[in-house]
Amino acid sequence: MNSSTKTDRVLPSVVYLYDEPSSPSFKVGEIVDFLKEKLPNVDVMTRKEFFSFHTHDVEELAKELASAKVRGIEGSQEEQEPLYGEVQYEKRILQEPHRRMTGILYDGFRLVRVFRGALPENEATTDIAHIAFTNRIISTYEKGDIRYHARVIMCGFPSLISTSGLIEAPAKPREYYLMKQKYAVTGSEPPAEELQAAFEGRFIDYDDENMTQALKGYTLQSIFYHTTGEPFCEDKDCMLFNAHWQEEVLNAQIVSGQLCEPHEQMLDDMVEGRRE
Repeated sequence: MNSSTKTDRVLPSVVYLYDEPSSPSFKVGEIVDFLKEKLPNVDVMTRKEFFSFHTHDVEELAKELASAKVRGIEGSQEEQEPLYGEVQYEKRILQEPHRRMTGILYDGFRLVRVFRGALPENEATTDIAHIAFTNRIISTYEKGDIRYHARVIMCGFPSLISTSGLIEAPAKPREYYLMKQKYAVTGSEPPAEELQAAFEGRFIDYDDENMTQALKGYTLQSIFYHTTGEPFCEDKDCMLFNAHWQEEVLNAQIVSGQLCEPHEQMLDDMVEGRRE
């Protein structure tokens, strides 16, 4: 827990949530309502997809996004000049934000810089929290095992929350991978129906009805990061729990769906401090 005083924890006066239109089951309006309830003295508003809302030079932005791409999970951390085809791909996504992207990892720190660079100067202030939902898969490089790992959230300014990362980053149950290995021996994939029957309710998938509920907790993580610098909690039943397994996500965000008592009190203090 942060040892800072209540006066150190100043909520922003405005929170902007940016929609992610490629995931039909994601309802940004529900997260706006959730934050309005949790932060009654903060203006919480939704905007359309981040790069559709903020004006930009499409060609230059596409190049910057392509430069943030990870080339192999064990690849170099160095930023590389993007290929022509990579830039053209990013341009298509910018022009068609409803298109779902799959299988591409982005370096989270570089991606945050690209998003930050698109913010207008008058909104680049700590009194405003920008939280952008994206279907790009965010990743960070871990020096310990010398590879990139997918993430659900990248706390920063702005904070990024990945709808695809919610599915791809937390590990599925161990038995899921054992089943896939068993089929892989024969050069095949397990039937989708068999996987669904065996693991129903044990992980979140694309277009899952639990997606919006699960992402409420990650939105709170970005608010706590913006306000205290500490987004996570060690209590597995708290919405701020830094889950590494799908079943931990489901427990913290769906089964519990609450903050732990210390973080609930901290939030109350921050709300009261905003009133003052």
